[in-house]
Amino acid sequence: MASILVVDDERNIVTTLESCLAQEGHAVSVALDGEEALDVLKRKDVDLMILDILMPRMGGMEVLERLSGMGLRTKVIMISAMGTIEDAVRATKWGAYDFIEKPLSLDKLLLSVQHALEVGNLERENIALKRRMSKDFQMIGESEGMRRIRWEVERAASSHARVLIRGENGTGKELVARALHEASSRAMAPFVEVNCAAIPSELIESELFGHMKGSFTGSDMDRKGRFEEAHGGTLFLDEIGDMSLETQAKVLRCLQENKIQRVGSSRSIDVDVRVIAATNQDLEAKMDSGEFREDLFYRLNVIPITVPPLRDRRSDIPRLAEHFLRRFCEENGRKVKTFDSNAVERLRRYDWPGNVRELKNICERLVIMFPGEIISDVDVERTIGISLKDDLSPMESEGDLKTAVAQFERAYIEKVLRRTDGNVTEAAKSLGIERSLVYKKLKRLTAHLEGE
Repeated sequence: MASILVVDDERNIVTTLESCLAQEGHAVSVALDGEEALDVLKRKDVDLMILDILMPRMGGMEVLERLSGMGLRTKVIMISAMGTIEDAVRATKWGAYDFIEKPLSLDKLLLSVQHALEVGNLERENIALKRRMSKDFQMIGESEGMRRIRWEVERAASSHARVLIRGENGTGKELVARALHEASSRAMAPFVEVNCAAIPSELIESELFGHMKGSFTGSDMDRKGRFEEAHGGTLFLDEIGDMSLETQAKVLRCLQENKIQRVGSSRSIDVDVRVIAATNQDLEAKMDSGEFREDLFYRLNVIPITVPPLRDRRSDIPRLAEHFLRRFCEENGRKVKTFDSNAVERLRRYDWPGNVRELKNICERLVIMFPGEIISDVDVERTIGISLKDDLSPMESEGDLKTAVAQFERAYIEKVLRRTDGNVTEAAKSLGIERSLVYKKLKRLTAHLEGE
């Protein structure tokens, strides 16, 4: 059931439409002129408005313009006995869905109502999806590395320049690509992702550029490629280092000419696409070995962005872990869980070879497998499959016990400082000493070990 507002100064039309729409199961409100219509819109949400053009006090065109300024997403069907082509063009400019002349055909009007409501539902679903995706792809963290990436994204997003994102597996390269797209002028256009490593080499060309019916075995219909699907938007080429040399050459030509050819066709198709590429590989080494084209590299590497591994931004781990914990509790219908301080410290000490992706998976496992509302360091260790002693193992040392203790103490302080990205206040809190003592203690231990 939809909420529909009928606005017309002819009472017989209002009565007829109110009855007809109510029989279709809709909740109908009525207004006899534009001012009454605006009063209704201020009081309640309306999915669709059927709006006459010529009315006393305030006509339909003025209502439509006011509606545009109010930022409402109400769909509007304009009706008129004396409408002109100019009226229809003007109404479309101000966002009207349809324009129907009087005398009204109820069948035609009901069909237009149905289609307008379907479009409105799709738009609302799209908005909700974008909001959910924005939530899923937040760039969380206040470490120096994350602040740098946010600054780079902000600067690069306003341009149409190509971006090459580099970083280890699981660091969040796709997240950066999506952030670039969402902050750009192309945000309302498609974001299309291609994992070059996941597509067989014999199919990658068809995947990127599309194909014509009969161009190869199994191609029983024409098909658009990802470049065409991304027209006006962003194409994200993930794992670009796994692309074959033959496909690299065709991608290069597309970037140079902004044109593509479907497999089996000689016709060129114009495409307007911003390409963002990503890799976890050493492309310079692949160029040296002849596995990656140097000219393609420089076409892609206009703006380079490097995503640091999680072990190099340990101060972000607590916020990331809490974010994932809340998210998975919500998704699995569980009570909100939290980490105790020892669990947080355990998470910070681990080196996370799988980076943010591994942390995300661990948090999901903790939500599902551990019933308690407080997650301890023991829970974390069982889930990760390590123990606290793994990164506090005794060091090889020479000399007396005092020297061995000094070596261990200095190494431990240095480790805590690395773990806090050099944040002395956080390090002092973790060590249980005053902030002013951190470097004094480190200096004294160094002097002792170096015999000063």
